[in-house]
Amino acid sequence: MKELQSKRYVNREISWLDFNARVLQEASEKSVPLIERLRFLGIFSNNLDEFFQVRFATVKRISQSVLTGKKALGGIAASELLEEITQIVIDQQRESLDILQDIEKELAEENIIFLNEKEIRPDQEQFLNEFFIEKVGPALVTVILHDQVQDLSDNKAFLVVTLTVDEQGESSPLYALIELPKQLDRFVVLPKEGDKQYVMLLDDLIRYNFHLIFNMFNYSSIEAHMVKITRDAELDLEEDVGKSYVEKIMNSVKDRMIGDPVRLVYDKTITEDTLNFIMKKLGIGTTDSLIPGGRYHHRRDYMNFPSLNRNDLMYPSVAPLPIKGLRLDGNIFKSIAEKDFLLYAPYHNYAYIIKFLREAALDPKVRNIKITLYRLSQNSQVVSALINAAKNGKKVTVQIELQARFDEKNNIIFAERLDAAGVQLIFGVPGLKVHTKICLVEREEGKKLKRYGFISSGNFNESTAKIYTDYTLFTAHQKVLKDVGKVFGFFEVNYKINSYKHLIVSPHYTAIVLNRLIENEIENALMGKTAKIKLKLNSITNYKIIDKLYEASNAGVEIHMIVRGVCCLIPGVKGMSERIEVISIVDKYLEHPRVYIFENGGEPKMYISSADLMTRNIENRVEVACPIYDLDLQKQLLDTFMISWNDNVKARILNGPIQNKFKETTGKPYRSQWEMHEYFKALLK
Repeated sequence: MKELQSKRYVNREISWLDFNARVLQEASEKSVPLIERLRFLGIFSNNLDEFFQVRFATVKRISQSVLTGKKALGGIAASELLEEITQIVIDQQRESLDILQDIEKELAEENIIFLNEKEIRPDQEQFLNEFFIEKVGPALVTVILHDQVQDLSDNKAFLVVTLTVDEQGESSPLYALIELPKQLDRFVVLPKEGDKQYVMLLDDLIRYNFHLIFNMFNYSSIEAHMVKITRDAELDLEEDVGKSYVEKIMNSVKDRMIGDPVRLVYDKTITEDTLNFIMKKLGIGTTDSLIPGGRYHHRRDYMNFPSLNRNDLMYPSVAPLPIKGLRLDGNIFKSIAEKDFLLYAPYHNYAYIIKFLREAALDPKVRNIKITLYRLSQNSQVVSALINAAKNGKKVTVQIELQARFDEKNNIIFAERLDAAGVQLIFGVPGLKVHTKICLVEREEGKKLKRYGFISSGNFNESTAKIYTDYTLFTAHQKVLKDVGKVFGFFEVNYKINSYKHLIVSPHYTAIVLNRLIENEIENALMGKTAKIKLKLNSITNYKIIDKLYEASNAGVEIHMIVRGVCCLIPGVKGMSERIEVISIVDKYLEHPRVYIFENGGEPKMYISSADLMTRNIENRVEVACPIYDLDLQKQLLDTFMISWNDNVKARILNGPIQNKFKETTGKPYRSQWEMHEYFKALLK
């Protein structure tokens, strides 16, 4: 990474691949429990699937455009970037295969043994035969290929089966495709034998039963190789004014399944004839990424590898903590009326969010509930509470983002349920995604409506709240919530641009306000005052903000940044960014919050936000950053930032001479996610 010292920015796509390399590091770490390592391998694969669907597909479109085909992306031509990405991914895939083999060997030492179709013993045959006949066979979709290939749906795994068929004394190849059934677990767990637990991949069970699937053919040989195709996931919304917005989204989601291919992962032992046949029929071209792999693809399934009752091979389960002063068995509105509270999931119990909404649904004094929804759990308690509120006569308004990538279909289903219950729905703002996470409740107290609400850095999703770290502020601060009300007003009247006294709102003000806050630190530094900026983000890609941070560094501002994912900024370069340090933490929980802290001459300004410092968040989305005014909560926010900053076990140094080098351990090991739980436990005393 020494060449970075001569650059001003890191390419966004390359930086993303560096992030996924950190996930792969966790899969290789011997200190990580074995089953967790296997699941990190699944996360790595899942991340890569989405990268090709979105980012690689975007670069491919740029490279093919007549107008922008030679356009440079962060100093790299699009066509060159495609080649560089493919080579990096091939290297990472090779590394991931080596890691998988190591994990399987270590699992075998723990008496968890993977079987393939050639290793089945006679005493295991009955169970596997019955399992196949009862559960697998009826779910299989098997297509005989002649001179064309049926459309292979996006990101599904297929076995390409080649049979040598003997007819009238002549032999000829016959091709078939078998789709791995999505409704079945990828891992077949056999009955335990003493201390030994055998596991078989569904692919191998299918191979083992080829004689049942293809018994109508007179074949002399048969072999199968796995392939997986990834398609461009960009939604192409129709301009037909006769169709509703929901219809356009649904049609576009369906089209995505047969979108342009961008990647083909294949078993590297596949014959050249079979590979060429598949590539030709799928329309795989030279600008697509061809990734040779091992026998098994679709390793995202390892995210759901079964626990096998082996708690010793997983991270210990830690119960979420209560919030001091906020009772789940008490009146939550009464508590919030007295002071603000900060929830930090998953360390705190996410049930407080559901409790707030349930109480609002039943409270006879509550008149209005307004909320934004972006990504929801499959069985959303949030949606259930909102429907309950509507049935109790509350006016419920829900802004639901139908273009939440890969959640479009799920959100449409929820929208239909909400609509049927009488909830007023708002479907986005033309040209903008609504990514903010806000809720406003109006309660009649005396002759006035008093506002209550919560503002979060993450989705209102009780499932991901168990594994994503995020802040949620509960508040009855009337002026802050008045601004929240203005955001909901913007959803309904898009042409009216409001002014905000407390919130930082995209797309109209984020760039301006952040620039002003950074400039204030620059002025303080030039006057000899202490000047500091602390940022915790998922990603930073906006060059204008990066340049402003470079300017601040040169003026003497000390900048500490914790960036989980993409980071286009290069720290530690003399004369450009020598006062900027950047680390990334990848551990048990996914670090998801966005936090902005500015020293402000000894009177810190602190915000939690839904917005990363990316151009899309600043210019093309509705986002909200909310100030933290309560001094106790400011201390919590600063303390938790510093706990993460002081991590010397899971913190990596970004964009330095050695990319993703672990922060050096000096003294006692300090693992921030473990220390965070202890910190909040101590606050309860």
